[in-house]
Amino acid sequence: MTISAVAALTASLCFAAATIWAGLMDLATMKIRNELVLFLLAIYATLAPLAGLGAVQIGMSAAVAIAVFMALFIFFGFGWIGGGDAKLISVIVLWLGAEHALPYVVFMALFGGVFCLLLIRFRSIPLPAFCAQVPWIVHLHSKEKGVPYGVAIAAAALFIFPKTPWITLLS
Repeated sequence: MTISAVAALTASLCFAAATIWAGLMDLATMKIRNELVLFLLAIYATLAPLAGLGAVQIGMSAAVAIAVFMALFIFFGFGWIGGGDAKLISVIVLWLGAEHALPYVVFMALFGGVFCLLLIRFRSIPLPAFCAQVPWIVHLHSKEKGVPYGVAIAAAALFIFPKTPWITLLS
């Protein structure tokens, strides 16, 4: 196995694990930790060149990720999304690449819509007794709480990721 294939495999595993972790943590705590976003950023910065991504490809991905971050910062300012969501979406766009940013946003919206409908349904039924002892489920069930959108962010990222150069670099 070549160094670029090892770097691509390591990066892919780190991306998948961190993305899944982000979705689960947002579901359980409604928070996306800065450390997780910084981990994804550091792994990308370290392994993208080693995996064989070119400077132009990395630069375009960074430019689109920065533009997405700036737009989402405005959304955060209006209270439409959380700060963790904005940071996580931006770093995921960096990983997926400029060419996958728009499909990612579309699938994130679709998965988010389905998730919101499921959450509305979940919140409309009485909480089963065995769930009433689990604090994060009680919190998630509360109609006064927000939506842990990190679930949709992560699901869309994992859906798009196999179509990215990271996977083609493995061969």
